[in-house]
Amino acid sequence: MQRKLLFIALILMPFFTKAQVGAGFHYSNLPFLGINYEISDRFRPELRIGTDTFLEDVSLEGVVTYDLLDKPDYELYLGLGARSEDFSGLVIPFGLNLYPLDNKNFGFHFEVAPIVGDVDILRGSLGFRYRFKGEE
Repeated sequence: MQRKLLFIALILMPFFTKAQVGAGFHYSNLPFLGINYEISDRFRPELRIGTDTFLEDVSLEGVVTYDLLDKPDYELYLGLGARSEDFSGLVIPFGLNLYPLDNKNFGFHFEVAPIVGDVDILRGSLGFRYRFKGEE
């Protein structure tokens, strides 16, 4: 029941928040879909939901990242979070968001994240990111 409520909250969140909402897909051996919003252009809390798995085995991950470098064409970030279900434990993401196109809402990202807990692993991922920028 808690997962259903969390999923519904994520779907409805963009309609009620004034922050810059974004979504991304990370492809790796542990792929996931992330929903995030930027606070003060540097902090980015993100809820990540594991994909390519049975629904009863979906892993949830929550991270907060901070942009060490925040430029119009790229963001270099470091974060901290936690993961549940498969490979649960502490997550320490370090990554790069690139926005090389004229449309700065769409970009690419690369991330390396040690997951320390049940089993210590180093996850690498790459994917796409889209920012739903509001009116400025």
